[in-house]
Amino acid sequence: MPAPKVLISDALSPAAVQIFRDRGIEVDFQPSLGKDKEKLAEIIGKYDGLAIRSATKVTAAILAKATNLKVIGRAGIGVDNVDIPAATGRGVIVMNTPFGNSITTAEHAIAMMFALAREIPAADASTQAGKWEKNRFMGVEITGKVLGIIGCGNIGSIVADRAVGLKMRVIAYDPFLSPERALELGVEKVDLDDLLARAEIITLHTPMTPQTRNILSREALARTRKGVRIINCARGGLIDEEALAELLKSGHVAGAALDVFVEEPATANPLFGLPNVVCTPHLGASTTEAQENVALQVAEQMSDYLLRGAISNAVNFPSITAEEAPRLKPFISLAEKLGSFAGQLTETDIKTIRIIYEGEVAHMKIKALTSAAVAGLLRPMLADINIVAAPTVARERGIVIEETTREKTGDHDSLITLEVETGNLTRAVAGTIIAGTKPRIVQIKGINVEADLLPRMLYITNHDRPGFIGRIGTVLGENGINIAHMQFGRDFEGGNAIALVAIDQAVDDKLLKEINTIPNVVQVKALTF
Repeated sequence: MPAPKVLISDALSPAAVQIFRDRGIEVDFQPSLGKDKEKLAEIIGKYDGLAIRSATKVTAAILAKATNLKVIGRAGIGVDNVDIPAATGRGVIVMNTPFGNSITTAEHAIAMMFALAREIPAADASTQAGKWEKNRFMGVEITGKVLGIIGCGNIGSIVADRAVGLKMRVIAYDPFLSPERALELGVEKVDLDDLLARAEIITLHTPMTPQTRNILSREALARTRKGVRIINCARGGLIDEEALAELLKSGHVAGAALDVFVEEPATANPLFGLPNVVCTPHLGASTTEAQENVALQVAEQMSDYLLRGAISNAVNFPSITAEEAPRLKPFISLAEKLGSFAGQLTETDIKTIRIIYEGEVAHMKIKALTSAAVAGLLRPMLADINIVAAPTVARERGIVIEETTREKTGDHDSLITLEVETGNLTRAVAGTIIAGTKPRIVQIKGINVEADLLPRMLYITNHDRPGFIGRIGTVLGENGINIAHMQFGRDFEGGNAIALVAIDQAVDDKLLKEINTIPNVVQVKALTF
């Protein structure tokens, strides 16, 4: 067989190029090609693998031309420059390197904190301009300050460790951080309002998700203590930049240090030019060591896949062999959807994830299924999480994962039950596969409900009373929402009930609030799969 061909379309370490060649893979190294979409589309059909960083945008149009492409390797964690659904639809594995940049990004946040506290950039510019303004630059000590960390995962926990070593008092907001893990890190777990009220310095280390977008909104920033300093080396869009600029000018916020911005490259921004702001051009991962680490890692991963079929750190498929894939694939989809179902309903800290496999599925490769379920569960809060890394990420947050296998005990040949235990409740959802490939929910909170998992659904809990079904249909119809199907279940006549409504259009918060006013509705949530 001819040697696999890999295109490297962004700047990657020469050592990575050599790894491909040493493994017998043909390499085409064109580090500036990623900026030329037309040229990339023209030649991509010749390659089995594509190694990229952030400059290359792998769109659906590019993938449509990639007739031989088997794997995309992203040297770094973020894969927002890759159309994941389009890649998955074409059977292209998308890999990233989730941990190669962690120390470097954490160190950059610490460096920004020092630069901000001691006004180092402004003092440097002043001194090199021939001034000697010793009395102008009055900084603050880091020792003893309260550092508030928003997002205490892999990078946030490294920042916490460094900050504890600097004798700071560290508090952390992270819904997935267990009290036990917080104790191990030496941090105090708090809610967001408490963090905003107490922190003298705030640093963000959370991914960009619908839940975290604008987490430091105008209203949240107004609740911070006067004189706070804010650092963002995570993602642009976590902070309302206009509101932050206003509070910096008023003096409520003493200073801000940002490595990331809503629009990048950031050539204009409301924060630019303010004397109490430090800015860098997305340098979080920019060290020699980090660049080398992620480049070597992605070259090894891609080589293993192209030569041996081994999959590691894939964002759209778990680590399974080619022989296992056909049988496991529908159950992987089921496990991930069950996790996503529970994850979209869970907003408090998770303590334990229990997964029970019954019947034929109990004899399959359940580790891959568990990884899929955990990834689905955590993804609503951790957008960049991939199936392979999900159990590790969960353990880092002190979440216990329990697996149980049983022989068939009910009506289904195979049954997966996912239980999520938080600080104040346990939520359970069960599903099976019908017609060989279709995932279906069969039970929620002990109530039998038979429903296919479709792209858009409404989950409604209510009291079982006459007229409820008609009223739901009327409200949705009046708002132009078409119902694909509706499935209902209840524990007993007149008791607690559940409705799963598959819909063709997206619903907004206004409509959800209207549904919530329907008599006997307890809760309504829009879910996507």
